Amino acid sequence: MLFTPTLNRKRRHVLAMALAWTGLAAQANDGWPSKPIRIIVGYPAGSSPDVQARLIAEPLARALGQSVVVENKPGASSNIAADAIAKAEDGHTVGVLGNGPLTSSKFLYAKLPYDPSTDFAPIALIGTAPLVWVTAKPASERSVASFISQIKADGDKQAYGSVGAGSGGHLGMELLKQALGIGPIHVPFNGGPAILNAILGGQVQMTLLPASTVSPLVQAGKLEAVAVSSAQRTPLAPTLPSMEEIGAKGINIEVWNAVMAPARMPAAHQARLSQALEKILNTREIRQKLFLQGWKVDDASAKGLAARIQQDTKTYQDIIVRNKIRIE
Repeated sequence: MLFTPTLNRKRRHVLAMALAWTGLAAQANDGWPSKPIRIIVGYPAGSSPDVQARLIAEPLARALGQSVVVENKPGASSNIAADAIAKAEDGHTVGVLGNGPLTSSKFLYAKLPYDPSTDFAPIALIGTAPLVWVTAKPASERSVASFISQIKADGDKQAYGSVGAGSGGHLGMELLKQALGIGPIHVPFNGGPAILNAILGGQVQMTLLPASTVSPLVQAGKLEAVAVSSAQRTPLAPTLPSMEEIGAKGINIEVWNAVMAPARMPAAHQARLSQALEKILNTREIRQKLFLQGWKVDDASAKGLAARIQQDTKTYQDIIVRNKIRIE
């Protein structure tokens, strides 16, 4: 007579856990990656996403045991690159994208070739940075409160510049208008330098731009920095007040760049990438290099990135729909 011993509950649980770990280990050691990893960047060489992609490429190659190649695919507000990443089927393609294609593009464009909510898997949040609210330097000293009071009184007599409809500076200023009850009108420009020249020339009175763009003129005393666009103060500009401090409650506008994978990439491969990048981004060397470039590392994890995408998507959807902002 054949006798089969019965396992008690505790032993069955231990066995199940062992089998689960064995399965995960097998997936993690399935020979992936078996060829070079390709990082598609939706912006030109020298842009912040490109610089960041190249910064993480070498340590990522060491961690994975395969070379990492950066490929630039600029155009259409990086939607061309986003589409290429979403449709990649080789299992070795990821991308570095800014927050626009992942949060606001869905509401700005009548039709996108990809779906930000279903076609991507979040891998790692590289760096974040608030924008800086700047104006022409006043002839005399003034407080932030008096500056805001004057803008309120001027209504639509003042104007602000942005790098285009749907940009972070455009959406951020529309949120500021709503929160503070101010009414400057929007004037789009072709790039940050053109906006700054327009402020110096008196054509527009203010803008929201990255600190790295405005710092030279602020330090030279030609522009005045009013506040940062984040809810709390930032170590990137520690002397400037936050949105909360100037009375713009609930606003937390930051630009950020992230590593995304196609949703079809196997979960075990996504996890390996995410763990490797989280470790890389939390090294002192990489954090310091990013800080010197005007970026800070927050929660770099895939989970943290997913939460950031969800929150920013809701924020931008509300302001875009309310103001009927569209890009043709």
